[in-house]
Amino acid sequence: MSSFEEAETEETVTCLHMTFYHPCQEKMMFRCLNFCKREQVRADETAKFGRDSNVCRYNLMDTRVSRIQFSLQFYRKLNSAEFCFEIKNMSKKTKLIVDQTELGYLNKIDLPWKCIICFGDYQILAEVQEGESMDYFETHLHLAEVPILQERCLPSLQPIPENSVSFLFPSQGKSPIEIDENES
Repeated sequence: MSSFEEAETEETVTCLHMTFYHPCQEKMMFRCLNFCKREQVRADETAKFGRDSNVCRYNLMDTRVSRIQFSLQFYRKLNSAEFCFEIKNMSKKTKLIVDQTELGYLNKIDLPWKCIICFGDYQILAEVQEGESMDYFETHLHLAEVPILQERCLPSLQPIPENSVSFLFPSQGKSPIEIDENES
């Protein structure tokens, strides 16, 4: 047998991609984050984000950020092979918004596989890339040039009144016409 055949099967690693944006990022609040390089985190370790470099693995150099802003815990769902992250707001002063869910102090939820995390003026796009390793996960941090909420072009949550539909499509004053798929 060749050494290739005897080699252990390569295990994939869950990776949490996080893209950061702040309107004043030229003030270097992200200078302590390691962008564009994957970083391994032990599975039993809680990844903390905040300004206290003695406690937080990911430091945000901004006095408006809490000592510990939020934490991420890697875990495996019960009776499943699926790995997930749980996000917990650790700030007593600032609410954490995960997509449209507002988290107060010590509130936690499962992190959706793709979501936007907001607090203060910070916007973070989080995307989970699934893996198999139980020993560790990876983080891969990126810096956004434009606001994430603007870049994603999220639809407005404002309802459109029924009577304004005719203004959106002025040429269509008729009701829909049903056509049989066999007609040409």
